[in-house]
Amino acid sequence: MTGTRRTPPGRAGRLRLRHRLDVAERGADLLEQKLRVLRSEHERLVSAAEAASGVWRDLLLDADHWLLRGLLLSGEDALDAAAAGIPPADVTVDWTTSMGVRHPARASVSVSARPPTAAAPTNTALVHAETAYARAVRAAAEYAAARTAAESVGAEVASTRHRVRALRRHWIPRLREALGRADLALEQAEHEDGVRRRWAARSTVR
Repeated sequence: MTGTRRTPPGRAGRLRLRHRLDVAERGADLLEQKLRVLRSEHERLVSAAEAASGVWRDLLLDADHWLLRGLLLSGEDALDAAAAGIPPADVTVDWTTSMGVRHPARASVSVSARPPTAAAPTNTALVHAETAYARAVRAAAEYAAARTAAESVGAEVASTRHRVRALRRHWIPRLREALGRADLALEQAEHEDGVRRRWAARSTVR
């Protein structure tokens, strides 16, 4: 560890090591506090994503059911005619920040009304399918936002956990070891200095 090898000898070096160790321990404590909060938030976001996934899949199945009925009644040409001229949906994502992690808070979808120039669906099943797919698209956007949020916070959980482990298992033990060596060297230096002082005092008396 280059930081400890460059530490100057004596009391100044010991004070520098002590300061580095204090900073590292405080940093590890703060990161562990952050990790606890992040884990709780990640669990909440994962649960929200799982719930949103279930809603989306149920709505999609319902939409597929109505589409199949519409196709059986009128064929694919009727579907192509009903879909022609329909403007795409507009998705808006609101963002937030959790413990320094920016992630989607929610997503909303604006589905434009069928323009007067567009051909109307030829059967009731296709009308139901259009409405059902609009709901499914909204649910899909909500699920995508929830899943992205869970993944973003999950990545920060992994990164923070890695930093805590690096501090607790490597950096802090090395600093403590270096501080122990510095204490021993300082104690030996003081002992040797005391011996020299006593010898000098005895020589003066003689």
